Amino acid sequence: MTFAHRVATVPTSLNCPMNTMIRSHLRTLVAALLLAGSATAALAHGDVVPQSVDTRTLPQLGAEWRSENPYAEGAPAHKEALRIGTSAYNQNCARCHGLEAISGGVAPDLRKIDADCSGMADPVKKKACIVEIQEYYAATVRYGRVRDGRVYMPPFDGILSQEAVWSIKTYLESRREQ
Repeated sequence: MTFAHRVATVPTSLNCPMNTMIRSHLRTLVAALLLAGSATAALAHGDVVPQSVDTRTLPQLGAEWRSENPYAEGAPAHKEALRIGTSAYNQNCARCHGLEAISGGVAPDLRKIDADCSGMADPVKKKACIVEIQEYYAATVRYGRVRDGRVYMPPFDGILSQEAVWSIKTYLESRREQ
């Protein structure tokens, strides 16, 4: 017999007005606790609602995903991608990855995502490293990361367009630790 059932079936010999009031309050309390518990389960990855990003002012990239950031520094649309990416990061990523991309330790510090590549002397190896990291970044944002059945990164495929994902990467590149 559950607690809620026991509260609902107090013996009638205890049916005085005071007990009726207590039972009513207990039922309300039990209902509130059950509701709070279900809300917590629904918000297992925080209460972030993914936000779509308006990328109409950027060159559209099409359906096939790029392996490199088309809005990287030096690209014609870099400045606009940086503006959009800054806003998109704050709307969708900052809650877990930190304001201004400075992680508080809960999620990876995305300023350092390609740090291993930046120190490479061989330009061919450096380029290959950067492409590999960018592919990893895009796949992680699109499909998320799950380990042992736990969601470490929610998927954004179908929520963020390719233009939005690369705009956020453009913002992250501007935030690299020097």
